[in-house]
Amino acid sequence: MNYELILLDADGTLFDYDMAEANALEKAFNYFNIKYVEEVELEKYRMINKQIWADYENDKIGFEDLRIERFRRLFQNDEEKVDYNEFSKIYLSLLAGGTYLKDGAEEVCKYLFTKYKIAILTNGFKDVQISRIENSPLNKYIHQIIVSEETGYKKPDIGIFNYAFNKIGHANKGTTLIVGDSLTSDIQGGINYKISTCWYNSIGEENKTGLKPDYEIKDLKELFKLL
Repeated sequence: MNYELILLDADGTLFDYDMAEANALEKAFNYFNIKYVEEVELEKYRMINKQIWADYENDKIGFEDLRIERFRRLFQNDEEKVDYNEFSKIYLSLLAGGTYLKDGAEEVCKYLFTKYKIAILTNGFKDVQISRIENSPLNKYIHQIIVSEETGYKKPDIGIFNYAFNKIGHANKGTTLIVGDSLTSDIQGGINYKISTCWYNSIGEENKTGLKPDYEIKDLKELFKLL
């Protein structure tokens, strides 16, 4: 297939979100002088956050509510009196500085940039995602950045893809490939929009969703061969 446009997910695909998340959470706890035990707090937060984002993808919670609700749940049984809104602001400001990359991300983007239109298509908070991308080594290899908050839609909704195609100035679905680590967001979204899909499955996760991506890779550098 002769692709012209490559849509790349950000977190978990190009960026090491786990590292950025862990760093931001620990620093936020320290900022508010709250005792932080990584094995307890980080695992608890990740369970809550995963469910919150799944609820968001399934329209069970609004985007603005998402900001606060995950921290309300995190601290609801703790003795500390926490201002959830302030904690969220500090956490997100710290997260915005997390520019840790996945192995091969810069090399792959540099290669793709010379041959295709490259756009990052990501769910998330615009100020956080834009800051992370623009302050990373990847910025000079990306033609467009589309964040769900600016579009009014989120992956896997087709609305975010319509927005992206209009912003990028691309109309041919048949020459478009989306690459991402999430089956329910990236791959489902690509299938919904009838574009080619590539599942970046770096951890060897079993696919129990019934979704069938066109391609599956374990290492980003496999894109050299695929494309």
